[in-house]
Amino acid sequence: MLRIALYQPDIPQNTGTILRMAACMDVAVDIIEPAGFQLGDNRFRRALMDYGDHLDMTRHASWHAFLGTIGARRLVLLTTSGQSSLYDAELRPDDILLMGRESAGVPDDLHQRADLRIMVPMTSRARSLNVAVAAAMALGEALRQTQFTGDKP
Repeated sequence: MLRIALYQPDIPQNTGTILRMAACMDVAVDIIEPAGFQLGDNRFRRALMDYGDHLDMTRHASWHAFLGTIGARRLVLLTTSGQSSLYDAELRPDDILLMGRESAGVPDDLHQRADLRIMVPMTSRARSLNVAVAAAMALGEALRQTQFTGDKP
């Protein structure tokens, strides 16, 4: 099953939006602490709405704690300095889509640890996408490639 991992997320609204999307798509989420906000933050809860009851979310105290849980799964990092396009990558049903901090991405050692580094193609006039938008695009492509159909027509 696909997973989304959020490395030290900064913005509660983005995290809530990603979690709501994950609940709708039946995708598990890993939050790698420390987050830049309390998970009970009003902005976080407002974006998540009532989807928290349908969410498979795991909090990890650190990057190393998270790594201890992934086994042989592949880490796919979304990064503006990706080696290939999201649309050229072959995504697998057991991949973990790793999203960096909104303010700083991921440190170099995490960048190097990723098994695959991909980027969302965009105009050269833009610096980056909102992390929730990038996560939605990447998850949508991963679900398309892995033949996700949901259970609602």
